[in-house]
Formats: sequence, structure tokens, C-alpha cells
Amino acid sequence: MNFEENIEQLEKIVQELENGNLNLDDSIKKFEEGMNISKKCNEILEEAEKKITILIKKDDKIEEENFE
Repeated sequence: MNFEENIEQLEKIVQELENGNLNLDDSIKKFEEGMNISKKCNEILEEAEKKITILIKKDDKIEEENFE
């Protein structure tokens, strides 16, 4: 799943938990699933951040610098 699909799934889990219709065991399972999805989203964002670069024009040439 991509980032957007993970976020949609995470939102569904949050809604299920907020409804309060789940028993304790199901709530814990959904919470664990949500935490795993959150971790995946964080990893995707970290990887994207590593790929981001800033292009700077210096002396009529373009140099690439890492985004920090």
C-alpha cells in the first residue's frame, strides 16, 4: 500500500475505535494494527525526506544538495 492508502486505513481504524462498539480484545487488535500502519507511514515519510533535494543554481550550473 502507498502512503495515501495507509492513511485511509488508519482513519478507518480510528473511526472504529472512536465508535466504542468494539470489545476490549478487538480494540487492542485495532490499536496494534493502527500502530503498525503508523510506523509504515513514518517510514515512507522518512524515505521521501531522504530523496528530497534542493536544486540551487550557482555560477550558471545546477548543484544538488541534500534537504535537511
